[in-house]
Amino acid sequence: MEKEVRAIVLAAGKGTRMKSAKPKVLHEIFNKPLLGWVVEAIARLHTKTQSIVIIGHGAPTVEEYLNKNYKYVKTTLQKEQLGTGHAVAQALPLLHDFRGNVIITCGDTPLISTKTLRNLVRYHNENAADLTVMTTLFDNPYGYGRIIRNTKDEIIKIIEEKDANDTIKEIKEVNTGVYCLDWAKIRKAFTELKNNNVQGEYYLTDIIKWARDNAYKVLGFVNKDSDEIYGINSRQNLAHAAKLMKDRYNKQLMEHGVTIVDPESTYISPETTIDIDTTIYPNTYIEGKNTIAKNCKIGPMAHIRGNCEVGEGCKIGNFVELKNAKIAKNTNVCHLSYVGDAIIGSKVNIGAGTIFANYNSITKEKKMSTLHDGVSIGSNSVIVAPVEVGSEAFVAASSCITKDVESQSLAMSRSPQKEMKNWVKNMKEKK
Repeated sequence: MEKEVRAIVLAAGKGTRMKSAKPKVLHEIFNKPLLGWVVEAIARLHTKTQSIVIIGHGAPTVEEYLNKNYKYVKTTLQKEQLGTGHAVAQALPLLHDFRGNVIITCGDTPLISTKTLRNLVRYHNENAADLTVMTTLFDNPYGYGRIIRNTKDEIIKIIEEKDANDTIKEIKEVNTGVYCLDWAKIRKAFTELKNNNVQGEYYLTDIIKWARDNAYKVLGFVNKDSDEIYGINSRQNLAHAAKLMKDRYNKQLMEHGVTIVDPESTYISPETTIDIDTTIYPNTYIEGKNTIAKNCKIGPMAHIRGNCEVGEGCKIGNFVELKNAKIAKNTNVCHLSYVGDAIIGSKVNIGAGTIFANYNSITKEKKMSTLHDGVSIGSNSVIVAPVEVGSEAFVAASSCITKDVESQSLAMSRSPQKEMKNWVKNMKEKK
């Protein structure tokens, strides 16, 4: 990219149709807020490309999330909701001396990709545009602003649905709400926008007319993947966006050699990498950042919650849950087990119904446990962190392990079995 790039992300809206006390942009897909997906896509344009997020509704909560997770993101408050043009204007002080390109996008479009944003900026630069509007094509463009071009293929205006006549409504090319601006030239528009409309708001789309009136070059970059600009305004939209995201990534995984038995019921976070010849069985849900090696079998009905590494040739059985677990190659975690905050060696067998008790609800602390190579854990056992089980040790079924176990030892923690002869017979006779 020829010029430095920064971004303005619009995230001040309430999201009334979400029917939620939570700000719309903090609703999640794969355990990550919508806004997180957007600012991370922008950050990958270059080394942590800076975003300025315009906050409003639920501002303290949104700001807290951003400050905790993204040191390269700045925020500025839109105290009054006076329109999208007014929202962008709140970033003017933070970009006072900036001379590069500025991308404007929305914080509720989690499917936008770094590749598309990069192509937008490249198109903008290569065509010496002053303002570039990202557009897309819909067979049914109802509700979207239509793109009007001149004979030079420049954009001359955007006509909203409510203002469009029958001829304009036939146009398939629509505004996506994503822009690339030569900031030094276009920034002045945000001090000159007018609010002489029924709503009394300052519209971002009015910068098209402003740019044309000031003899600036306005072009349109067509994004052929219309799913990328899908915005979230309701719980139905949220569910649909999650499906679009998982469908897109499932397809990529299968194209790269991963078997997904039932893509419809399988949700895998795009932040998870999976190597070839691994099979993912139905109703498996994988969220967060994880690494799964080749030749593994995952599921059915497994849940991987993030920060997990699964080595080559492992089997993660049905109804197994993993969280913050590092598992070496050729290890089996059998059905109905929970492995959290653990380091597991190779050729380990974790029997059905085993759980790692890793959390102290009083101190709020989580502790790690380690199982070395070749360990065998019997079914229905509890590993109480922090403990270390030595290589090739054997833990008997139904044991509660609270102390370290030496290599090649047998650990067993059970009450002695008692048998009361004829107990059932005697009880029936008494009755």
